[in-house]
Amino acid sequence: MNYALQRAMVEAGETAESLAAQTGVDPKTAARWITPGRIPRPRRRLQVATILGREVEELWPDVVKRREPEWLREWVDWEREAVALRWFEHTWIPGLLQTEDYARATLAGEALTPGEVDELVASRISRQAILRTDRPPLLTAVIFEGVLYQSAYGDRRLMREQLEFLAERATDDTVQVHLVPKDIGMYPGLGGGFILAELPEVEHVAHVDSQAPAQILRQAADVATLSRRWERIRGESLPRASSLELIREAAGSWT
Repeated sequence: MNYALQRAMVEAGETAESLAAQTGVDPKTAARWITPGRIPRPRRRLQVATILGREVEELWPDVVKRREPEWLREWVDWEREAVALRWFEHTWIPGLLQTEDYARATLAGEALTPGEVDELVASRISRQAILRTDRPPLLTAVIFEGVLYQSAYGDRRLMREQLEFLAERATDDTVQVHLVPKDIGMYPGLGGGFILAELPEVEHVAHVDSQAPAQILRQAADVATLSRRWERIRGESLPRASSLELIREAAGSWT
């Protein structure tokens, strides 16, 4: 619970409904700002702080001690506000479903100091808090099955624990994991991973991975292209129950 924001609203005589009316958002969106991990976008934070006569840092102190890279911060803001996330990965387990050891392994060999690796891993793991809120987003993850059999530098324990964690998360009511069979051949997912975020205000944004810092796409045409690609990839994936069975089977193969 964001007690600083709640207290400021009471002292200013404001409610979620009144803040919503003044900031142009849905009342349900404004109400979510009080829950853990729900941080409005920068423009909304400034609007709310001005209405309540407070500094942004007073209401959302986590904003000033953020660990994620600067280029990723805008996406994390969208991610926190999303009501649904559709995530496709052809190379990795999705970040919101990674263990700490697996996240660390994905950064091995990069030109980073141990301290920078620690910060990036902590940032990635902390983002998973959105799945533990009172109203978590619906996360639908589609993963290429071959990812389950990619060795993490020969560390079998790491892979077993990662897949056991993935299987556990896949049983959550608000997490759906589907596998694209590893013998599928050529299919639309070969172009790389991406994430589509659905926001409360009937707005969609996308995050596209690459070897350089990822891109955030807001143009309707770009998002529509990825939405079509998502549907094609999702159509090639296995049902949820079958996917869970394969994840557990893969976890057993790493013992």
